[in-house]
Amino acid sequence: MTIELIGLNKIPIIDGKESIAKIIIEAIKSQKIEVKDQDIILIAETLIAKCEENIVDLNKVIPSDEAIKISKKTKKDPKIVEVIIQESNEIIAVGPDFIISETKEGFVCANAGIDESNVKEGFATPIPENPDESARTIKEELEEITGKKIAIIITDTQGRAFRNGAVGVSIGCAGINPLWQRKGEKDLYGRELQTTEIAIGDELASAASLLMGQANEGIPVVIIRGISYFKDIENDNAHIKTLLRSKERDIFRNIKNSYE
Repeated sequence: MTIELIGLNKIPIIDGKESIAKIIIEAIKSQKIEVKDQDIILIAETLIAKCEENIVDLNKVIPSDEAIKISKKTKKDPKIVEVIIQESNEIIAVGPDFIISETKEGFVCANAGIDESNVKEGFATPIPENPDESARTIKEELEEITGKKIAIIITDTQGRAFRNGAVGVSIGCAGINPLWQRKGEKDLYGRELQTTEIAIGDELASAASLLMGQANEGIPVVIIRGISYFKDIENDNAHIKTLLRSKERDIFRNIKNSYE
């Protein structure tokens, strides 16, 4: 099996509300390629934020007492800390240079996913308000324009517990199951898989991140083509929350709380 990754590098810097589907189509035309059936299109959340005008002007943020207190411990700008608090359901842990929180969308990550990179100085982009809905809208518009059956994944870059470094992860999806249930299938020796679940949304996001990069690569959209198991993970009713472990089953948070 051969998988192809195609980075769209003809996408302009966005400064206001735009149709992401139309931007993608223009970039595809500029690169003289076309959308094909079963393409999976991965889009960086910063592009979503800009096109949806989901951007925070830090100059207008007034830090609360809690934000000022946390900023002293983390050495972070109190305005950024305030935005993190506002975008969080719960602050889980505070360290010397990080804040781990559960976002409004239910993601447990550093700094509530607030991003200051690839945006103008003095501004920050939070995680999209409804990543699945954003993905669904883009999917429907692209399918209407191209007549092809595709899937959309919105990506972010996040760290992982117990490991250094950040990787691409999926935070929104449409047309594809982000969690691939393989229970009941057979391994190479004919044994039946009992509990195997693949975070396929995150694996695809991480693959796309190889082209997207984290600096000035200028590739916010990647097409992944040639996934032979597309039919196995295709699902027009899929949503990203399938990937999120419930608080009740979050053993690490429960262990932490049991010692407090």
